[in-house]
Amino acid sequence: MAGNGATVGVLALQGDFREHLKVLRSLGAAAVPVRRASELGEIDGLVIPGGESSVMDKLSRAFGVAGPLRAAIADGLPVYGTCAGLIMLADTILDGIAGQQSLGGLDVAVRRNAFGSQVDSFETDLDIPAVGEESMHAVFIRAPIVESVGERATALASVDDGRVVAVEQGNLLGTSFHPEITGDTRFHEYFLQKVRQAARTAA
Repeated sequence: MAGNGATVGVLALQGDFREHLKVLRSLGAAAVPVRRASELGEIDGLVIPGGESSVMDKLSRAFGVAGPLRAAIADGLPVYGTCAGLIMLADTILDGIAGQQSLGGLDVAVRRNAFGSQVDSFETDLDIPAVGEESMHAVFIRAPIVESVGERATALASVDDGRVVAVEQGNLLGTSFHPEITGDTRFHEYFLQKVRQAARTAA
């Protein structure tokens, strides 16, 4: 699937941004690291990678990116957050550290490290009709969980016990797991569809 001229940024302050850049480029998108607010005006969509959400929050504010990015999200910028990126997009963080902030945009409440610590990381297969009939192998690493989904958001996938691990809301997309490391590119392709559609609408 070609990128069709779309330029997609990956927030490169912390976390596994290199893996997302590699996947996006393999799909034909022009993918660039984003570290400064001035770079937000040069992209059609943004991926917020996994990492440590509290560190990412502090760095995004220290680099002056948080405010402009929050405004861009409110203005309709397509954004896909994985793991820590999902936490960054959530309107509510139920167990954030003192002073932790999110960018918001997704009408969900999340819990950090809901499945436990690094040693509790696990893999499972998920049914995600939005991205295709075939199940998706998902890797969870110190993953958050979506504790509640508001009226504006839609759950896309849940684990066996019913806990939500993938959501979308308009141009926003979030997953608790890491599709950038499994070789299954369907979530990135799904996001690129949102990016291209938003770019066409803006044009």
